Amino acid sequence: MNDISDNPCLSCGACCMSFRVSFYWAEALALPDDLTERVTPHIACMIGTNAAAPRCAALGRGSAGPMACGVYEARPSPCREVQIGDDKCTRARERHGLASLRHMA
Repeated sequence: MNDISDNPCLSCGACCMSFRVSFYWAEALALPDDLTERVTPHIACMIGTNAAAPRCAALGRGSAGPMACGVYEARPSPCREVQIGDDKCTRARERHGLASLRHMA
């Protein structure tokens, strides 16, 4: 992928504004402390995602596009699981009034 038009995620961010990004606490060790919070003794989440209107604190901090992730290379497992056009992507995009990308899945 060479530019924003190759990767719709870099101008979307819907999944980063739709779900709590929670994961086993040890995954947080690879992330900046100011971007994670403990939910339970064993579960952490990305700051901003444990809210009624989630918005990940890493969203828009990357240099690849307006909605690029600031910790993309170290992003936690829930973020790695979402794929362009899959069910989670589609639900997130619908929540924000965006068209489905199922044709890209």
